[in-house]
Amino acid sequence: MQITVKAFTLVMLSVLMSSCLVSKKKYELLQSDLKAANETIANSDAVLSRCEAKVIDYQNKLNACLQQKTKLQGDVNGIKKEIKIREEQLADAKKELADAKAIRDKQINQVGDLTDLSNKASDNIKETLAQLGKKDSYIQMLQMAKTRADSINLALAVNLKSVLKDGIDDNDVEVKVDKTVVFINISDKMLFKSGQYTLTSRADEVLQKIATIIKSRPELEVMVEGYTDNVPMSNDCIKDNWELSVKRSTSVVKVLQGKYKIDPNRLIAAGRGQYNALADNATAVGRATNRRTRIIILPKLDQFYDLLNPNVVPK
Repeated sequence: MQITVKAFTLVMLSVLMSSCLVSKKKYELLQSDLKAANETIANSDAVLSRCEAKVIDYQNKLNACLQQKTKLQGDVNGIKKEIKIREEQLADAKKELADAKAIRDKQINQVGDLTDLSNKASDNIKETLAQLGKKDSYIQMLQMAKTRADSINLALAVNLKSVLKDGIDDNDVEVKVDKTVVFINISDKMLFKSGQYTLTSRADEVLQKIATIIKSRPELEVMVEGYTDNVPMSNDCIKDNWELSVKRSTSVVKVLQGKYKIDPNRLIAAGRGQYNALADNATAVGRATNRRTRIIILPKLDQFYDLLNPNVVPK
């Protein structure tokens, strides 16, 4: 467009220079044409700029569309994969359903067979129930014995706690009821010095009170168990923790027999060594807890044997 204008301008200058006889009117006309041509050029440049802007805008929109297309294509591929997975799951579900139906049909057949068996077993069950009915009085006797034992143990525990509470730290003596027995945990420091099995003067504080309760219950036996921590023990008199625990329990039993006149036929001495620990031996507190003597008060074994004797079953 600019080349055309320049050419036009040159032509006009040539015409002006070739003749000096050009009239003023003709000159003004040429000037007007030149002005119009310049305006046309300016308008054309503006139109061209707008076109270029539109082209850029369209190009941007095209790029956006291409990106959107790529994204949608990815979504489509993902949906296709999901559909494939669902189809596989559906196939598996159909197979499981078929297996379940087969199992159901098999169970239905088994139920039919069991019906016949249950009819035959019904007579056997009736006979068994009749036999159990004959044993009902025996079962009631066992229940009454258990109730009586529970009552005795509870009363015994209450009496022990009442007797032992005066002058003795609760942390040193613990009384508990466990199923069919009452047991008393006595801290190591209440009865013995470290690593020894000779009873201290403090031992009388608790053993005399326990002996009083034991003597009042001649139908019960008494087991004394010695326990230690896991620190190895060995000297001229004691080889290991097993031996220490046995000697300690024996010392307690001998005092109950000799000093407090408990029938030795009711007494049992046992050593448990470092085993059956109550706490973790990794700490000083845990080891102190495990160093203990346990006195178990329990019914005589022959009382349980009598309950199981078939000769005493009611006819």
